[in-house]
Amino acid sequence: MNLILCLQLLCFSLLITLFSKATAINVTYESDRIIYLPGQPSSPSISHFSGYITVNENHGRALFYWFFEAQSEPSKKPLLLWLNGGPGCSSIGTGAVVEIGPLLVSKNGEGLHFNKYSWNQEANLLFVESPAGVGFSYTNTSSDFPTILEDHFVAEDAYNFLVNWLQRFPQFKSRDFFISGESYAGHYIPQLAELIFDRNKDSYKYPFINLKGFIVGNPETNDYYDYKGLLEYAWSHAVISDQQYDKAKQVCDFKQFNWSNECNHAMDPVFQDYLEIDIYNIYAPACRLNSTSSIANDNNNNDPESFTKMRNDYRLKRMRIFGGYDPCFSNYAVEYFNRKDVQSSFHADTKRATNGTWSVCNNSIFGAYNFSVFSVLPIYTKLIKGGLKIWIYSGDTDGRCPVIGTRYCVEALGLPLKSRWRTWYHHNQVGGRIVEYEGLTYVTVRGAGHMVPLNKPSEALSLIHAFLTDKHLPTRG
Repeated sequence: MNLILCLQLLCFSLLITLFSKATAINVTYESDRIIYLPGQPSSPSISHFSGYITVNENHGRALFYWFFEAQSEPSKKPLLLWLNGGPGCSSIGTGAVVEIGPLLVSKNGEGLHFNKYSWNQEANLLFVESPAGVGFSYTNTSSDFPTILEDHFVAEDAYNFLVNWLQRFPQFKSRDFFISGESYAGHYIPQLAELIFDRNKDSYKYPFINLKGFIVGNPETNDYYDYKGLLEYAWSHAVISDQQYDKAKQVCDFKQFNWSNECNHAMDPVFQDYLEIDIYNIYAPACRLNSTSSIANDNNNNDPESFTKMRNDYRLKRMRIFGGYDPCFSNYAVEYFNRKDVQSSFHADTKRATNGTWSVCNNSIFGAYNFSVFSVLPIYTKLIKGGLKIWIYSGDTDGRCPVIGTRYCVEALGLPLKSRWRTWYHHNQVGGRIVEYEGLTYVTVRGAGHMVPLNKPSEALSLIHAFLTDKHLPTRG
């Protein structure tokens, strides 16, 4: 009788322990739940969370995230991480409230409106402001910036973020996991994927992350092909003259990590001509609003001495809305996220994070960044052999990371052709082109610039649906 009683007490104790742990975990992420953001529409109902994940306790580095559960069947749908590039641009201020999140910023930062093309129709959607110093993310160690800020540093912090975020949201530990993003995230994403891929092989030392693949848009991939493509795109789209093109071709060796003075002088006029239009969407209108935001001030920078810095420089980035939309969205995001009521509802620690002002892009990150990785193509080769699903897409009106350069990158991989270059359709119109290789799919999006989900939201939603579900984009109108 005593033995039975002891067993009953032991079982009861174990149940209490398990319940306590489950409750603690639940409380941990429930404390990050957003009850209401100022200006948030009352319907449809959106389940979302935001807060900080510590990635390095010794240095006091913490990355800020915003997470949306899928609109339907969140317990079954995959987890999708979105990263913006820069380096130094916010995934929340760009990807979340301008491109693919369910809540988009409204004019003049007065509120939010529902995005009927949000990618959380297809997945549970996670945004993180990376690296520390971007947006609401912070570090307590100032030496992090000038000494160690580079691709591997960013990948390590992003990996630690994922490990710790999955501890806070353990229900997603076994879920299919994908990574997505654009621009300089063309470096971030393959390197993060490689880190996960490698550490998944050592289950004794590292937790398993169920990585299935990644998809990148208008990515920086290989400096040689990217800048060769940039120059050729500018010439082929009548941005620069024959003489400018011939001169740059003659003196520039884009295979060199550091350009010669002759090349810099030849490329200066190319970027100067691009300042008259939007390099990120060459057929889009420009924003003519005056603004105190750092990104707007940089847009108006006409100092010729600054042009040589545009080799990897996003400080002159002019992100615009295409075709019928207000092109000043970045100013609206700045207005919204600098509201005190928004920051309070958003669980943002502005004392440590923003130095008083939140910005879409932190130019000091770029200024301190060590561009040490010339090409991520070897990582593609490795991860393709490892069996990950990999897609690349290009908006074909982007002059900064143009379709020409990305096609050079894809072709350089030397992959066997699986399905020839052909048209895909969207609502009985040409959506773009698609070509499939063994291990990689490449898609173009017709009429979209650097930020495809912004310019062509319906097409972008079809694209991510096809990627996540293994369904084909329609190849008949």
